Amino acid sequence: MLYLVQHAKAASKEEDPERPLTEQGRKEIEKVAALVRPLRLSVNCLWHSGKKRAIQTAETLAKVVKANTLTVRHGLGPIDDVTVLADELTAATKDVMIVGHLPFLAKLASLLLTGSEAAEPVAFKHGGIVCLGRTDENRWQIEWMVTPQFIADFI
Repeated sequence: MLYLVQHAKAASKEEDPERPLTEQGRKEIEKVAALVRPLRLSVNCLWHSGKKRAIQTAETLAKVVKANTLTVRHGLGPIDDVTVLADELTAATKDVMIVGHLPFLAKLASLLLTGSEAAEPVAFKHGGIVCLGRTDENRWQIEWMVTPQFIADFI
């Protein structure tokens, strides 16, 4: 499985140039983490960009997701090229969670699912998790998705 996570809501550059999570962002990612806790997700790697908002989101998820490694992964910035990582993920045999940014995550998901970075088949939301799986034919498909808004509608 591949879990793609857009970092939770962050402060604006004007509020804080480092753009940490807002109080709302922290609360929302904690609710998402609580929702997925019973799934007992386990990944080989939990990668995040080096940006503070991604680090904080990843650290919150690492409390409920068993990860062999929690580490900064270069090349996960908002406008980084997705093709190298897409090839690596397609060849991978282990589960990975990536906490990152738009438009990077949208382009990565689009490339894996449709073969084109421009298709945009996934509507990412701050603090949301999109789970992609592979078929026996090694094609990617959306298994499930959860967002803070989805949780708020039911709680």
